Amino acid sequence: MNEISTRGRRTAGTSALAARALELVASGRATSRAQLAELLGAAASSVSVAVAQLVEHGLVAEEGTQSSTGGRPRKVLRLGGQDEFAVAADLGGSHARVGVVLPGGELRDVSTVPLVIADGPQAALTGLAATLEELVERHGRSRLRGVGLSLPGPVDTATGRVVQPSRMPGWNRFPVESWLRERFAVPATADNDANCMAVGEHTARRGRHQQVIMVKTGTAIGAAALVDGRLYRGGTGAAGEITHIRIARGDNTPCSCGNTDCLETVASGAALVRVLREEGVDVGSAEDVVRLAADAHPEANRAVRRAGTYLGQVLAANVNFFNPDAVYLGGILSTLEPFVAAVRSQLYESCHPLVTEHLAIERAVLGADAGLVGAGQFALQRALAQALREVGGAQVDPDRFQTPTP
Repeated sequence: MNEISTRGRRTAGTSALAARALELVASGRATSRAQLAELLGAAASSVSVAVAQLVEHGLVAEEGTQSSTGGRPRKVLRLGGQDEFAVAADLGGSHARVGVVLPGGELRDVSTVPLVIADGPQAALTGLAATLEELVERHGRSRLRGVGLSLPGPVDTATGRVVQPSRMPGWNRFPVESWLRERFAVPATADNDANCMAVGEHTARRGRHQQVIMVKTGTAIGAAALVDGRLYRGGTGAAGEITHIRIARGDNTPCSCGNTDCLETVASGAALVRVLREEGVDVGSAEDVVRLAADAHPEANRAVRRAGTYLGQVLAANVNFFNPDAVYLGGILSTLEPFVAAVRSQLYESCHPLVTEHLAIERAVLGADAGLVGAGQFALQRALAQALREVGGAQVDPDRFQTPTP
């Protein structure tokens, strides 16, 4: 074997080791070179070369000391660039939640701004980008590492395009990620809101539960799953698509997918608005429904409980199959106790006792900010993966660099 090919194999091997080392540091499983050597099963000299490579490119920093059982104190490894940040936005039908997201999930400068998603991608994104640019300038452009969007529709994460969204006219196949990259000149990500909420919530809880179903219950309904603490995307990236599971009720309510009686037609905020209007109640949005239910409006409360029962029926099959540690409920309907109680009651009624014995069924602790944190974390993960490719050409899945586990 000639010298060039030998050197190439050595470089590739070092890059692969660096990628694995960075993953362990990012997850919190390793905080020293010695721990990395033990977990990786690699020679200390090889680990030192990989760590030096990461330190040189600012991906990892060594500072301070931690106690050891003898010999010289060990330097502590952490992710580099803790003052770096991503800007992120969580888009809804008529507004967007925007803010700055730091490594570890800390939020700064959060606000809600008007945005009409039905105006189409060019108009909506142009206005949103101007708001995000203000955040960038305020916090320092040199420290910006990525930009992330949480979208209320399916996203092909391989191409960064929205795919056949039911409530985003004009967005189908629009290249959101490439549009953002050209505008901000940093790594950009776009993902659906349920995935973003799952990652955001997992970040906030520091990985307390590792097998999780996350459900967003707003104007529309979405879900996501975490397996061993990582987002599970499925074969084509559509994992968690419970929206179009049909409910046996016989009303034949048409759905945008072409079928009838899908979950979204009976349990979403939009469905509640339609049902209450048919009953003569003056409502125009999911927010109106929540306001009435919070004021103990009888028709609104009855509709909300029924919606929670329908959602619980769909979730029960998934919970029985998946056996998660936790079900997290987010979105505006999850702020209503009758809705949450109906979901919880249906799960306990329909699931095997062994499945629900230790099952946590909880509201999202981040509330309205779960999607925002997740979108920012996705952007920072993408930036890490790109930086690692620049170190040694290693191809790395950004989802590897997810939140610390306990």
